[in-house]
Amino acid sequence: MTTAPRAAHEAAAAHLGDVEPHRRQTFGLRLDRWWDDLHDALATVYARDADALALRVVAQAARAFAERDPELHRLDEQRTLRPDWFQDETLVGYAAYAERFGGDLAGVGERVGYLRELGVGYLHLMPLLLPREGDSDGGYAVADYRAVRPDLGTLDDLRDLATRLRREGISLVLDLVLNHVAREHPWAVAARTGDERYRRYFHVFPDRTGPDAYERTLPEVFPATAPGSFTWDDELDGWVWTTFNTFQWDLDWSNPDVLAELVDVVLFLAGLGVEVLRLDAIAFLWKRLGTSCQNQPEVHAITQALRAVARIACPATVFKAEAIVGPHDLVHYLGQGRHHGRVSDLAYHNGLMVHVWSMLASGDVRLAARALAALPPVPSTTAWVAYVRCHDDIGWAVDDADAAAVGLDGHAHRAFLSDWYGGDFPGSWARGLVFQHDPATGDRRISGTAASLVGLADAVDPQQVDAALARLLLAHAIVLGWGGVPVLWSGDELGQPNDPHWADEPGHGDDNRWAHRPRLDPGAVARRHDPGTVPGRVFEGLQRLVRARAAMPHLDASVAAEVLTPSDPGVLPVLRRHPLGPLLELCNVTGERRPWPVQRVRDVGLADVVDAITGDPVAAGDDGHLWLPPYGVVWLVEGS
Repeated sequence: MTTAPRAAHEAAAAHLGDVEPHRRQTFGLRLDRWWDDLHDALATVYARDADALALRVVAQAARAFAERDPELHRLDEQRTLRPDWFQDETLVGYAAYAERFGGDLAGVGERVGYLRELGVGYLHLMPLLLPREGDSDGGYAVADYRAVRPDLGTLDDLRDLATRLRREGISLVLDLVLNHVAREHPWAVAARTGDERYRRYFHVFPDRTGPDAYERTLPEVFPATAPGSFTWDDELDGWVWTTFNTFQWDLDWSNPDVLAELVDVVLFLAGLGVEVLRLDAIAFLWKRLGTSCQNQPEVHAITQALRAVARIACPATVFKAEAIVGPHDLVHYLGQGRHHGRVSDLAYHNGLMVHVWSMLASGDVRLAARALAALPPVPSTTAWVAYVRCHDDIGWAVDDADAAAVGLDGHAHRAFLSDWYGGDFPGSWARGLVFQHDPATGDRRISGTAASLVGLADAVDPQQVDAALARLLLAHAIVLGWGGVPVLWSGDELGQPNDPHWADEPGHGDDNRWAHRPRLDPGAVARRHDPGTVPGRVFEGLQRLVRARAAMPHLDASVAAEVLTPSDPGVLPVLRRHPLGPLLELCNVTGERRPWPVQRVRDVGLADVVDAITGDPVAAGDDGHLWLPPYGVVWLVEGS
């Protein structure tokens, strides 16, 4: 590590104002600590502009630091002393649309007690910054990074909510859309009026020559509703890059001004009290001819630069990468090679979600065990965000090589999963909806709440209900037992089904993902403590799992999850080796009793075992096996 140059300290000093001496010293120490990360990343991307750009963003960081609330400065100090706070086994997340969970930001604050009942310490509120009017891709077409949707409240309401959550031990998570802005964003408006400075914020082409060259290797994200990756705009008098929708204009990150603008946005949101920024569509930031324009190396350098700025000005704020990419690309978003531990602190474990549903449909763990075990290790200072489902559809990211290794055809297995969860496969209990069918590739993604996907929504007789509930709790037990930050999606904790009226709201009719974004049902909330109801059984079952997790240091994210070779194709074994002793998780993904050899329990260093979920001893049968009930799960540890 080198000390930041005098010019950097001078740039900071000019913007720290009347900051107290001890805080000025703190800023200087942080600048020295993170200068190399910042400058090296900028040099990788911006070459000759790197020196000037580094001084520019240091000045931005100093201004934000000087304006930062004293309570947030204290949080910065706490997080600096305990940088692994987000890896703790007690941390459980919850994700929701503010209006569907609490009505508005004030209403969300009134439900803090409900969240604490679930053990939540991390609340992700879906896009709430001001979007364009009309279709906004669920809020991901941002028209103003510094304004809140008026139906939800104001910036002051957002700041008040962040403060209330923080004082209750809950970290606020918000989306930061990095790849694009709405056509109505002031930058895009200025570009359309002929301002050359802002025109350079976007990828603009005078004719189809450039777009045609890029599209030879570009996959389509929304082939059914938004084919192609470029849109002609009459006012712009050019073709503009629009990866997702015609009204979402991709930013040109090769322009240093774009990075500086987004640095300001990061610092602004951190100043409101946002503790985790979800970096939306991060894989798409850098464009390179002849590639898919995803996962380019510059993406990781840009993330490293943004993270370094945050570490200097507001280290309580961490980054979460939303990179729904292949497993071998995914690990780079937590840092590999020269970016090891220097990029995002958190990343979505999309592969785990996919394989949870794959195991439940097939009743076979071998593909999941192969794929999950093959994932390269990630830095011990980072954490996965694990989830059963999220706001988005489920795309079947099953690697063809992994499938072939266990005797499956990847394409056929993906088609099976779409048939199963679309309810079209004989014997399927699932009631999902097919999303974005692409006839050219056969790709079909799936929408649906967890309850609908496990068959709970249509279960009639008690046996069907019991089986569906067991599947639902098993899926969550796998996620809660994986380590990292497990996140519950709003409504799943009550077993809510697909919203039958999802298409009735303006702008939702062409997007069936709204079926799995139901409003929190007040009747179900009221029944959450009634063990004779489905909401009560689901809520209590999840509370039990969350309590068990919180008591298990083995589930700290710094302890790697090791997927063992299955002894039975219906049982997923996950081992965590901790100084306190091993934890062996056994998950039966079938509707039948399944065995696990006691000798394999002993082989990992366990003898007299108890199930950490129930606290009960677990004994072997006369045949030398532990027997798991249908869709049963145990977390085996040494008895005291």
